[in-house]
Amino acid sequence: GRGGMFQSRNDYDRGVNCFSPEGRIFQVEYAIEAIKLGSTAVGIKTGEGVVLAVEKRVTSPLMVPSSVEKIAEIDDHMGCAMSGLTADARILVDKARAECQSHRFTYNEALPVESCTQTLCDLSLQFGEDDDEDVGGMSRPFGVALLIAGWDEDGGPCLYHTDPSGTYVRYEAEAIGTGGEGARNNLKENYKGDMTLKEAEDLALSTLKQVMEEKISGTNVDVAVVAPTYRIYNTEEVEAIIARL
Repeated sequence: GRGGMFQSRNDYDRGVNCFSPEGRIFQVEYAIEAIKLGSTAVGIKTGEGVVLAVEKRVTSPLMVPSSVEKIAEIDDHMGCAMSGLTADARILVDKARAECQSHRFTYNEALPVESCTQTLCDLSLQFGEDDDEDVGGMSRPFGVALLIAGWDEDGGPCLYHTDPSGTYVRYEAEAIGTGGEGARNNLKENYKGDMTLKEAEDLALSTLKQVMEEKISGTNVDVAVVAPTYRIYNTEEVEAIIARL
């Protein structure tokens, strides 16, 4: 029978501030599961800059594809790709933008990418706080993962992955979302440390092409680079990459 394990799980997966006897916080684990339902996003770091590519699920021919935003600019030197609940991502992106602007205003320099990532992960953990303070208590973890691409003045290009547990890790290349597993394997096989930005664009889109259910086109993927400033590609530029595959 399914007895023991599931009995305890049901008792312990309600509250977000409660460990199970096995030492797990199920709500956070479920939030991480939610990201596996999101659209696939890929990030690849090269010496010349970082490439972000995301699948846009265009569910109806009447939908306006450009209105589906899965990549956001955070500052001149930083952008992010999201997977999961994009409304949750917007809260994080707004926070990141505010942090960057405030840092520029105070110190007259760009906010280091890791500092920004750290701030977002601190915010991701606020579900563990009471809502009687003015922290704006959250009733659940954010159901979103981010790939944060940036360029530090001293360290050059970098790529970070964040998840609902508030954990962040630096990667050379990473994938999230529904096709994350397959995409990650493809990146493992084909990533090279000395890749050019152009090769990274090709790898990012050929990786998405493999895991997407729809046929890849200029309208159902977004591509952006931070090299060293953030720029999102227009449809023609994306189509040019697809044509090279």
